Amino acid sequence: MNGSINILDLVVHASLPVKLVLLILVFFSFTSWVIIFRKKMMLDAATRDADGFEERFWSGVDLAALFREVSNRAGEAGGLAAVFESGFREFVRQRQRGGEDRRAVLEASERAMRVAATREVDKLERNLEYLANVGSISTYVGLFGTVWGIMIAFQGLGTLKQATIATVAPGISEALVATAMGLVAAIPAVWAYNRYSTRLDRLTLRYDTFQEEFSSVLHRQMQADQPAAHDRAEARAR
Repeated sequence: MNGSINILDLVVHASLPVKLVLLILVFFSFTSWVIIFRKKMMLDAATRDADGFEERFWSGVDLAALFREVSNRAGEAGGLAAVFESGFREFVRQRQRGGEDRRAVLEASERAMRVAATREVDKLERNLEYLANVGSISTYVGLFGTVWGIMIAFQGLGTLKQATIATVAPGISEALVATAMGLVAAIPAVWAYNRYSTRLDRLTLRYDTFQEEFSSVLHRQMQADQPAAHDRAEARAR
C-alpha cells in the first residue's frame, strides 16, 4: 500500500445516492465560482465608478453640466451617477413646477435618490444569498452522502463471516469523499459571501453619505437662488 488516494476511483465505486450527492455538490461549487467571479467584477466596477464620479462631482463642475453629461451617456447611468441623476432630475422638476417650499423640494429629491440607491444596491446584492445558501447547506449535503455511504458499507459487513478494517475501509473512504466535496463547495462560498457583503456595506455607506452631501449642496443652491428670485419679483412689481 503506497498511501496514495485515488479520488476518481473512490467516486466511480461509490453507491448511486453518494454519486448523486457528489453531482449536486459539484453543481453548487461550479455555480458558486461563476457568481464569485461575476460579483467581483461588478463590485470592482461599482467602486471604480464611484471613485470617478465623486472626483468629478467635487471638482467644482456645474451641476447642470454634470447632469447633462450623465444623462447623455451611451449606456444607462449606474452607481452614484444614477443616484445623482435621479436626485437632480427631481430637484429640477420640482423647481420648474414652481415649488417654493424648500423642504418639500429637498424631500422629493431625497426620495428620488433613496429609490435610485436602493435599486443600485439591489443589483449588487443579487445572487449573494445563493453563496450564503451554498455555504450553509453544502456541508450538510456532504454529510448526508457520508452517512449514507457508511450505512451501505456496514450493511455489507452483515454478509461477511469475518469483518476487518480492511473490509470496511474502502466503503468508508468512498463515503468520506462526500464530506470533503461538501467542504470544497462551502468554504469558498462562505468566504466570498463575507467578503462581498463587507464591500457592499461600504458601497452602501458611500451612497448614503453622497445623498446627505448632495442634499446639502442642493440646500445651499436653493438658499443662493432665493435672494435672486426675490430681486426679480421686486423688479417685476416696480
